[in-house]
Amino acid sequence: MRDNQNVTAFRVLFFLFLLTLVPGVVWSQSNYWHYSVEGQGIVSPSGKLPFWFRADQYGSVPLPGTSGSLLGAIYKDYDTTRKHKIDWGAGVETRANFGKGSNLTLIEGYVKGRLGVFELKAGRTKEIVGLVDSTLSTGAFSVSGNALGIPKLELSIPNYYSFLGDLFAIKGGYAFGYVGDLGLTHSLVDHAETYYQQEQLYGRFGKPDWRLKLYGGINHEVYYGGEKNIYGSDVFLLSPFQSLIYAAIGKTYNSPKNVNNRGARSKVGNHLGSVDLGLEYSFPSVRLMLYRQSIYDVGALFHLANIADGINGLSLTNTNTDVHFVNWHKVLFEFVYTVDQAGYFDSTESKSGDEDYYNNSMYLTGWSYKGLNVGNPLITDRRYARSTLVTDPDDYFINNRVRAFNLGFEGSVNMISILLKLTYSNNYGTYGTSPEGHSLGGRHSTPKYGLFGQVNEFSGYLEANKALSKGYNLGVAIAGDDGGLYYNSLGVLLKVKRVF
Repeated sequence: MRDNQNVTAFRVLFFLFLLTLVPGVVWSQSNYWHYSVEGQGIVSPSGKLPFWFRADQYGSVPLPGTSGSLLGAIYKDYDTTRKHKIDWGAGVETRANFGKGSNLTLIEGYVKGRLGVFELKAGRTKEIVGLVDSTLSTGAFSVSGNALGIPKLELSIPNYYSFLGDLFAIKGGYAFGYVGDLGLTHSLVDHAETYYQQEQLYGRFGKPDWRLKLYGGINHEVYYGGEKNIYGSDVFLLSPFQSLIYAAIGKTYNSPKNVNNRGARSKVGNHLGSVDLGLEYSFPSVRLMLYRQSIYDVGALFHLANIADGINGLSLTNTNTDVHFVNWHKVLFEFVYTVDQAGYFDSTESKSGDEDYYNNSMYLTGWSYKGLNVGNPLITDRRYARSTLVTDPDDYFINNRVRAFNLGFEGSVNMISILLKLTYSNNYGTYGTSPEGHSLGGRHSTPKYGLFGQVNEFSGYLEANKALSKGYNLGVAIAGDDGGLYYNSLGVLLKVKRVF
């Protein structure tokens, strides 16, 4: 049945692609309806997909080896020609892959409406949460745009809303989503119906026309659900609404003790997030942006025990509009460090122990959705890593102690746009495969499966795109990996796209 669905979907998308070749097809005269169809061909002789072909793609990932893809999208944006206080929008994007197998993926599907500065949105969307560069970063800690969006209902202020004479501005929102049935590591049951909550609040100091602006904010994400089945209904006594509140604010639940010799004292759900700071300064022809994400998973950041860990970036954007044969548009230098985790022998003691980023003692697949890392993709799950690496079989993310340097560049040569990413990382596994072992309450356990050691990796990506007439765009991308973390690979991607 699935194969038939994939064939049918491919035929529909291919028909849309053929329509783009027919001159004079009129889709809409409105400037806020947008349509696109894109065909891709991918060749990767090693049979492995290079890191930058799969990372930070919002789950829009081709098949490994030699394969083809067809993407179709329809969007209605808000009408920017008039200052409506009430408006609506919607979007759908799908991807059909075919090669050694086939699949069909809904990349986006949502409806949204706005009333003044407020927006209500429902469905799956492409999203990045936190202060990072949106195009060249390796990815934000909490939600990087690596995985498919979690279906959710969100009420937000999506854009900065200024007040007090435009001196201050805020944005943020709350979302409730559905993750699905997730496997568990240990409990009375082996799976749980899982939900998702997200809260974020960001502020800006500085008027829009000021050269200097300061940014700050926090985001909080949580998976939770099924606690009565996980712990037992005689131990977990909260109602569904109480569970929602406990998960939203990160409150610890203390069950009655000695109920059938069982008890529960834990936060409701799997929590993580980041505390972000940013600085923007506008020079006469260059805009500088500095950002820092301090990260938390199980609470060490409250004691500043893992303050060394974080994502740090310096972005330079060319604001000079003069056009030359060679132009640079943006350069990013980024440093990602997640090695500390409050797990060293001399780290500040934390009752919750080392952070063990993205892994979770309850959920088998940790901080992932549909098999993909929701957060920064430099933290590695075992499906992409070499099988010869030393790992803890209980870990979904077998490498979360990472030191990485990332260089990103956007520019153009003779009206051909260029995108470059160069990423070099030192990888140290997890504390379960490090000399210190995992820790809890100041006590360290001995590694049971051996030591991961230091494994180095380089991943590169180069893309060139040329805009043609009638909305066509032709592009080629080359990506490759070399090192000991991933299998060495080299791939080429060709694409042709038409936008209406």
